[in-house]
Amino acid sequence: MTALTGRLKREHATLQCMTEIYCAHHHGPYEGKLCARCDYLLRYAGKRLEKCPYGDKKPTCARCPIHCYKKQQRQQVRVIMRFAGPRMAIRHPWRSLVHFSDRFRRVVHPLEMRRQKKNQGSQAREI
Repeated sequence: MTALTGRLKREHATLQCMTEIYCAHHHGPYEGKLCARCDYLLRYAGKRLEKCPYGDKKPTCARCPIHCYKKQQRQQVRVIMRFAGPRMAIRHPWRSLVHFSDRFRRVVHPLEMRRQKKNQGSQAREI
């Protein structure tokens, strides 16, 4: 996995915290590590974040018009977030607050972003 930067890195770290909370409660302690299933899901999420068309302008996954996870992995992440979300406020209050505030970010579909860039380029040529 290449190094994620900015918001993508923060989003991945938040998911990692949530996955650790979920895995420790449901799959037992693995000496500070995740079980194989949760570790696979976290690596999968990292790969998907690398390919996110939004980049640093990425909305939260719940508000994203593009679902880049396969159905099974999306369902697993939903279960993890539903369980770990309320516990995040206690264990990681700042990360929880930032994640909550990200829900209010404006979401523009990548195709719309492409159209806007194209229009800006054509307007610049006209001048």
